[in-house]
Amino acid sequence: MLRLTEVRLPLDHDDAALRLAIADRLGLDPVADWYYRIFRRAIDARKKSAIVFNYSIDIAATNEAEILSRLHGDSHVGRTPDMEYRFVTQAPKTSFVRPVIIGAGPCGLFAALVLAQMGFRPLLLERGKQVRQRTQDTWGLWRRGQLDPESNVQFGEGGAGTFSDGKLYTQIKDPRYLGRKVLTEFVKAGAPAEILYVAKPHIGTFRLVGMVEHMRATIESLGGEIRFQQKVTDFEIENGQLQALHLAGGERLVTNHVVLAIGHSARDTFAKLHARGVFIEAKPFSVGVRIEHPQSLIDRARYGSFAGHPLLGAADYKLVHHCANGRSVYSFCMCPGGTVVAATSEAGCVVTNGMSQYSRNERNANSGIVVGITPADYPDGPLAGMKFQRHWESRAFEVGGGNYAAPVQRVGDFLAGRASTALGAVIPSYKPGVHPTDLSRCLPDYAVAAIREALPAFDRQIRGFALQDAVLTGVETRTSSPLRLRRNGEFQSINTAGLYPAGEGAGYAGGILSSGVDGIKVAEAVALNLVCNQ
Repeated sequence: MLRLTEVRLPLDHDDAALRLAIADRLGLDPVADWYYRIFRRAIDARKKSAIVFNYSIDIAATNEAEILSRLHGDSHVGRTPDMEYRFVTQAPKTSFVRPVIIGAGPCGLFAALVLAQMGFRPLLLERGKQVRQRTQDTWGLWRRGQLDPESNVQFGEGGAGTFSDGKLYTQIKDPRYLGRKVLTEFVKAGAPAEILYVAKPHIGTFRLVGMVEHMRATIESLGGEIRFQQKVTDFEIENGQLQALHLAGGERLVTNHVVLAIGHSARDTFAKLHARGVFIEAKPFSVGVRIEHPQSLIDRARYGSFAGHPLLGAADYKLVHHCANGRSVYSFCMCPGGTVVAATSEAGCVVTNGMSQYSRNERNANSGIVVGITPADYPDGPLAGMKFQRHWESRAFEVGGGNYAAPVQRVGDFLAGRASTALGAVIPSYKPGVHPTDLSRCLPDYAVAAIREALPAFDRQIRGFALQDAVLTGVETRTSSPLRLRRNGEFQSINTAGLYPAGEGAGYAGGILSSGVDGIKVAEAVALNLVCNQ
């Protein structure tokens, strides 16, 4: 097949117009026997008066060699790369050590799925509950202020990404098109087929729930096993080799091939790994707040007169500002038409995150506005970033009233350095509730100064961003893991053989898609190691 890029058409074009545009670019007869499929469709809104769709198209034609020869030198025409996923090995017919995966987030699920597809019958351990039970527990916090520390936004089947916008795009390098494997499996599990070609695919929480259940059923049908409410409490390591896991119920599970896909909030597990001598190092992450605007304001700023067009949907944004104090402030996990949600996993802490449904039709847009920090800001060892997070999450709990309500502040008050005593036209979406206050009490001074400088700068890019009544909700601290479990070329811990750190918690991914890709890579490494050691 051939790939043709930069096919630009107005929003309201039909299929015939797209076919004609392809034929014109390649010199094809529009009614001849050739076909195409859309590889990528992106929105180009740089000119608000002339917003267009920009396509990349894969074409199958009988005269592909002639087309390539005739259009030699055209950088927008070439061969379609091979994106088919191929398994690196298959399980031996003789007996083998059954691999174990800890954590049923995107990384753990894809590690389990690929291992099961290769015939290795993996065992997946998840400290939380099945996704529907977990959803009920999460709503318990949102509606009644009741936290279950083992079943919440962070812990349970599907991982933290289940309660998010369900974004399925990433900036990682992916020469093997493993992201395509992730998206294809999601479509098999019930995701809309459009995620295979839209430039910024997303699914939303409600659809993710059913997809996670479908993936679980697939893993089990292939011989895998998934156990819920199975918390790993200790790691048995001898002479640098993992020997066994200890579970909260008292079971000792003998294994020397463990994928560690525990997510960025399993602080007790990180502490235990550190105590057992597994190499861990501190890494940078970011802290800040969530900001909410009317979605209509963002739509007008991004799409002008096209705001509200049904083919465009709710507009998003991506912003960054480099501050005078040397910090960088940027938008994080932007959720068009979504809500701000309670995302703590520890008692006495307030943590925020953003979530959208597939429709993205809620009143407000929200995004993290976060400040980059480094281990120099928390220099007391590899676990110091966790302590840093907990300190400010506890402060937010106290300032919010001590009942899981979140501290909030109008943007106008925040910029003026005064506490908010009431809210304005923008109604915050955070549940179980909010408390107007002074957010400078919930973040380091340098972060407060950086965000105060950044908001007016963002207003110059998106008119209305520094709206007086826009709402800031604190705190956003779980942007990524505050540590990394460094691994070698075989994807094992550099000082603990048999332990395969993976995904966002281990410091190797950031989001659903990149976590799934990392899960595939680690699963392949486990499979090859098992086969080679037979």
